[in-house]
Amino acid sequence: MTERSVIVYPPVKEGGRQVRIDGEIVGVACSLTNLAEMMRHAGWEGVDQLDVANSPVVEWHGGGPEVWTRRD
Repeated sequence: MTERSVIVYPPVKEGGRQVRIDGEIVGVACSLTNLAEMMRHAGWEGVDQLDVANSPVVEWHGGGPEVWTRRD
């Protein structure tokens, strides 16, 4: 069985963070709610905001789950 993964990239200038799920770019999330929706759409059943924020399979780059805008 393949291990599943989620990578959340640093915030972009326009706001939000690019998301890669199981090796595929799936879009830009603007909040934990958006990210949970993307994960559910990709087949991760029953995930919510708390699951996303605390999951060891979510790899955060450029800030943790509380960072959604870029600081310039």
